[in-house]
Amino acid sequence: MAVLLVRDDREYLLQRGETLETDLGILEVPEDAQAGEVVTTHLDEAFTVRELRGPDCFAHFERTGAPMMPRDIGLVMGHTGASGGDRVLDAGTGTGVLSAYLGRAGANVVTYERDADFAEVARENMALAGVDDRVDVRVGDITDEIDDLTEEAFDVLTLDTEDAATVVARAPDLLAKGGFVAVYSPFVEQTREIVAAAREAGLSDVESLETIQREMDFDDRGSRPSTAGVGHTGYLTFARLE
Repeated sequence: MAVLLVRDDREYLLQRGETLETDLGILEVPEDAQAGEVVTTHLDEAFTVRELRGPDCFAHFERTGAPMMPRDIGLVMGHTGASGGDRVLDAGTGTGVLSAYLGRAGANVVTYERDADFAEVARENMALAGVDDRVDVRVGDITDEIDDLTEEAFDVLTLDTEDAATVVARAPDLLAKGGFVAVYSPFVEQTREIVAAAREAGLSDVESLETIQREMDFDDRGSRPSTAGVGHTGYLTFARLE
């Protein structure tokens, strides 16, 4: 698994045994590097080793597009209860941040990405996160693969694709009893289609949430939410198979 080398406002993500080359010198990350350990370059410049956590995946993964934000991932994890031993079917891998979070929680993930180059980057990201043994990144369109997946009985279905409503309609064929669907969609029109598909499929507990997060500003005048922006990212729809 990769580690972070941290110094002031600098952070470098490397695998143990890799070599870091910077203007502060060269160092080889020890194979047995431990969190909190201080390592130095050949110029005797010090870096502190930090273990990789979920937010670090978001910050340091190689990106192939806009990844799902940590606040959205938190809602997916919280509303589905995805955890160790669960089988998760995901579509729209992208950078792979959601898959990495799920894998680090102990879930076994099968994730589909249409673009072969994006899928290869996602595999490299899973290796960095130390979850390549739990996250199976496949190239393909999930709508073409559904018939081959219907005997898997997944615990959670997560989607971030334009045709999510089509997959949601088949959720009863893909999920184990009591399993959850979680769909991220950037547009309200798409969200409406997803909700309709979930209801038509007979899923229960169907709900859609808009995710908005505002930072707080604190200064000598007082305290209030930041006026920098409303912090909208997208819509999340959840449903469950009885």
